[in-house]
Amino acid sequence: MTIKTVLPILGLLILQCSLASFAQDSTKLPNKKRIVNLDSVQYGVASYYAAKFQGRLTASGEKYDSSKLTAAHNGLPFGTWVRVTNRRNKRSVIVKINDRLHHANVRVVDLSAAAAKKLGFYSRGLTKVKVEVLGKKKPAEQ
Repeated sequence: MTIKTVLPILGLLILQCSLASFAQDSTKLPNKKRIVNLDSVQYGVASYYAAKFQGRLTASGEKYDSSKLTAAHNGLPFGTWVRVTNRRNKRSVIVKINDRLHHANVRVVDLSAAAAKKLGFYSRGLTKVKVEVLGKKKPAEQ
């Protein structure tokens, strides 16, 4: 046998062995479940919806409206009211949870454009926030 015939065969054997070991280790792959945080006070990073989502259906079935004070969260039930406070400038806004974040998204909340403007981070895109759960009843205006 020449080296030209041995190398492809050797490559196939290595590939086959690595695929077999991957199949055995596939039970160790990470679970893709959402990490759900139901604490009454949460800290993290907030972002806001891009303009392209205007009019699209949210996970709760409502149409997204950038002028309303709404938000997406990965654990809180739909219809929950939360106070989101921008930790940089101490501005706060009360929003209703009506959507979910992508399961891989590590942000604590995704806000409507109107909420981002009230919090003063619309031009920045992201900000550190404090999220306080207020409950299912709509709170009195702040």
